[in-house]
Amino acid sequence: MINYARQTQEEQPEIPPPVEEHIAPAPRVSVQAFCDTVETAAAVQSAGEDRRLGKAHLKIQMGGMMAAIEAYRSAPTPNVIVLESDARNDLLAGLDQLAAVCDAGTRVVVIGRINDVMLYRELVRRGVSDYVLAPVGAIDVVRSICNLFSAPEAKAVGRIIAVVGAKGGVGASTISHNVAWAIARDLAMDAVVADLDLAFGTAGLDYNQDPPQGIADAVFSPDRVDTAFIDRLLSKCTDHLSLLAAPATLDRVYDFGTDAFDAVFDTLRSTMPCIVLDIPHQWSGWTKRALIGADDILIVAAPDLANLRNTKNLFDLLKAARPNDRPPLYCLNQVGVPKRPEIAATEFAKAIESQPVVSIPFEPQIFGAAANNGQMIAEISANHKSIEMFLQIAQRLTGRSETKKQKSSLLSPLIDKLRGK
Repeated sequence: MINYARQTQEEQPEIPPPVEEHIAPAPRVSVQAFCDTVETAAAVQSAGEDRRLGKAHLKIQMGGMMAAIEAYRSAPTPNVIVLESDARNDLLAGLDQLAAVCDAGTRVVVIGRINDVMLYRELVRRGVSDYVLAPVGAIDVVRSICNLFSAPEAKAVGRIIAVVGAKGGVGASTISHNVAWAIARDLAMDAVVADLDLAFGTAGLDYNQDPPQGIADAVFSPDRVDTAFIDRLLSKCTDHLSLLAAPATLDRVYDFGTDAFDAVFDTLRSTMPCIVLDIPHQWSGWTKRALIGADDILIVAAPDLANLRNTKNLFDLLKAARPNDRPPLYCLNQVGVPKRPEIAATEFAKAIESQPVVSIPFEPQIFGAAANNGQMIAEISANHKSIEMFLQIAQRLTGRSETKKQKSSLLSPLIDKLRGK
């Protein structure tokens, strides 16, 4: 997990952290671990609480190799067996015995303390899927199990970015839509915006889209959700940006179970490199699950006391629920409202123990014009200073740098205008 150091007012702005390793979540599988030491058992237990193993059913037993052999003499084997063993000869002999009682298709991960390439080759020859050198941490176990179900030749699993406001009315939706625009336009990543505020969502208005179908059709028909179905619901905004719009109607009540959006998110992961979730400011089982399950999180806050309290609460909860992920990011929005007392960014950072990614100034004229015209800020004013801030947020959330732009020509302004349309 990446830690952010505290900074005083005299220090320079924090340096962007290195790109975090992306580990795709594991599917619904059964995992049984047989440990020799309490330290390894604790690491496996901690791994089982990681969001990426949230769908896996994990069981831990002590006794190592011999306990596993004895257990499977009369019981079927799970999808994954995790074995801890120290001795080389006992390990190889034990694997030969385990093979006699192991069901076909079961994958085996071995945790050992012998760093020997010859041993590794023997393990591979016996069909072991992975060998992890002890001592192990929770993230080592998570990586090993998850990578078993991520084939190198398979299409990369999409990265989910969740954007949420620390308080209602702070402009989280506006920020999320403009950041998604930067991801698609400046970083050249295929992205989709999922507007999760089904009753009052504004993504359709902001992108000037009015699709007949959207995310509600998927949520209320979970049995129909697959790649083809989701593709039909997407509204294309640009070459790289699509929208899964909210109906924004009040003809029904949008009460959802905790896992109501799971099928939608899983399908989007398999088809899109980047998914930006516009999460409404409400606290329910499904909003909490969406935040904790996201790969990266951006909290949008205004510089006042209520926003500071709520941001701190969100930080504390998410850091505790996601111990193997980097902490969420946050930005300050609507900074500099005339005659409004505000909490300085330095004081905000001191309380949160992290610097804001950016502080976006209060400019109601251009932001209001963009909202009323159904346009992004970049479409209203190509050189506005907030555009660079949206790009900074996009780069931090995706871990990517801005794509190199081609040299301009005499026709560049005309081509840019045509692309904007």
